[in-house]
Amino acid sequence: MVDSKQQWKAWLYLAPALILLAVFTVWPIINTIRIAFIADYNIQAAMNEDVEFKFTFAKMFDNFKSIVGYNKFLVCLRNTILLCFLTVPLSTFIALLIAVCLNSIKPLNRLLQTIYFLPYVTNSIAIGMVFAAIFNVINFNGIGQPGMTYTIGLFNNLLCLFGVDPKNWINEGSSVFNNYVVMVIYIVWNALPFKILILLGGLQSVNKQYYDAAKVDGTSRVRKFWRITVPLLSPMIIYVVITGFIGGFKEYSSIVGVFGEGMGPNGQMNTMVGLIYNLIDSNQGQASAGALILFAIIFAVTLLNLYVSKKRVQY
Repeated sequence: MVDSKQQWKAWLYLAPALILLAVFTVWPIINTIRIAFIADYNIQAAMNEDVEFKFTFAKMFDNFKSIVGYNKFLVCLRNTILLCFLTVPLSTFIALLIAVCLNSIKPLNRLLQTIYFLPYVTNSIAIGMVFAAIFNVINFNGIGQPGMTYTIGLFNNLLCLFGVDPKNWINEGSSVFNNYVVMVIYIVWNALPFKILILLGGLQSVNKQYYDAAKVDGTSRVRKFWRITVPLLSPMIIYVVITGFIGGFKEYSSIVGVFGEGMGPNGQMNTMVGLIYNLIDSNQGQASAGALILFAIIFAVTLLNLYVSKKRVQY
């Protein structure tokens, strides 16, 4: 504890960080909440001293009604929820399996950890562009027609090796299902490094006596995994699940990296964050309302995960 007489020094050292947090984090949050409940808010008009936007109870929910009634709101909400609930459990399970394998491999352990961690420190837009090239199809409409030349990406080339016809994954005319396949593969792959790092650290702190006792009893590896590894790693698992859901609901840059600013053909892969960005220039009130709706969803899912963890997590 800091001596009460010296506390002013501690606050002095913390002052720069606190000021930056207040200006760039706390105030924007407060201002977003304020704008969300002001009808017809426009930042250009608000900068004019002759125009003043006031809060009124009769119109406080107008922005929320407008964005919920927006024609692409349900599409964005569906994409956000589906991508989140498809990728988080899958990436967590795969990360757990890889962490268990890495923990049991002694030679080249550090090298393999570094290789798996590389996507985490790579720009998501750059990775998305690489995935776009892998799944790309040029002149897709000409495939199968005599005299037409076409170029296909690496993934379609692999499909051709197994006798499967090339598919249009990301270009104009591709189906939503194909778009989802690309995004699930990308998001799962991109989410693995952080989860592997957390779970591997947890595995290395597990008391080996549990495994020694199970070995004496002749317990199979599968039973060890489900009865020892998973329960003892439950705090780390619930942590990566919660952070995974929070990150999944904010998915945006990965989709831009793969599909571009159009967010897929006709914007069919747009998400809640993408919708908020689209509305910032035209209607800041609706954008703020969308941000609060997204916050409420993330908060509710986080509370649900915490409630489940109380019954499942073993410390």
